[in-house]
Amino acid sequence: MSINKMEKIFTPVEHGKISQEVELKIETLILEGVLRVGEKLPSERELSKSMDVSRPILREALACLEKRGLITIRHGGGAYIADIIGTVFAEPVVELIGRNTKAKSDYLEYRKEIESLTARMAAQRATDGDIALLTNIMQEMQDAHLSNDAEREAKADVEFHSAIGECTHNIILIHTLRSCYALFSGDVFLNRNLMYKEENLREALLNQHKTIYENIIAGDANSAADAAAAHIEFIETITSDIKRKNGWQEVSQQRLALREG
Repeated sequence: MSINKMEKIFTPVEHGKISQEVELKIETLILEGVLRVGEKLPSERELSKSMDVSRPILREALACLEKRGLITIRHGGGAYIADIIGTVFAEPVVELIGRNTKAKSDYLEYRKEIESLTARMAAQRATDGDIALLTNIMQEMQDAHLSNDAEREAKADVEFHSAIGECTHNIILIHTLRSCYALFSGDVFLNRNLMYKEENLREALLNQHKTIYENIIAGDANSAADAAAAHIEFIETITSDIKRKNGWQEVSQQRLALREG
C-alpha cells in the first residue's frame, strides 16, 4: 500500500482521550487486516495532519503501540507494522513438516476445507471495495501470465487467496489464513514457481482462479466453495505428480552416473 493511499485510511479522531483514540484507530486497522505486516506508516507530519492531532499526542500513541508490540519504530526510519501474526509453527517444526509426506497431505486437506468455507463466505459478504481489489489482483495475475513471468504470477496467486480471506470480514479467519499462507508462500509444501514454469499447469491454475473469482463477484456461494475445493484437489494431484517425476529424474541421473563412471 503506497503512503499516499495509506493516508486516506487515517481519518480524524474524536477529541476525547486523544492519544488513546489514535492508538485505537491504528490497532483496529491492524486487527481488521487493513494494515499488513511490514507496511510503513506515513510520517509523523502526515499522520498528525490526517488524524487532526498534534505530533506530541501522535508520538505518545505510537510509543504505546510499540510497547504493546504492534509496531516497530526504527530510529530515523519511521514506524512499521510488527509481525504480530508470525507463523503457525517454529522454524524447526516447519522443516520437519516439509520433509513429511503425511504432513504435506494434511496441509492440503486443511486448505481444501478452509478455502472452500472462505470462498463461500467471500461470495456472501464481498463489498464493492473487496471486488475491486480482487479484480485488480486477477488482472495482475493475467498480466503476469501473458508476460510469462512465473515468479510474478506465483506471487499474485498468494495475494489472490489472501484477498479472498479479507472478503469474509471475519477477523479470526483473516489472520488464520495469513499465517497459513506464510507456509504456502515459503514453498514449504510445494514449489509454486516450479508449477508456474509448466505451461499446461499455468493455464489450468489461471482458469481455476478465474472461476473462483467469477463466482465470488457473482455472489454464488455454493459454486465459489466448489471451485475453491476443486482448485486445491488439482494442487494435490499435481504435487503428487511433480514428486513422482522428481523421483524418476533422480533415479535416471543415478543410472547415468553409474554407467558413465
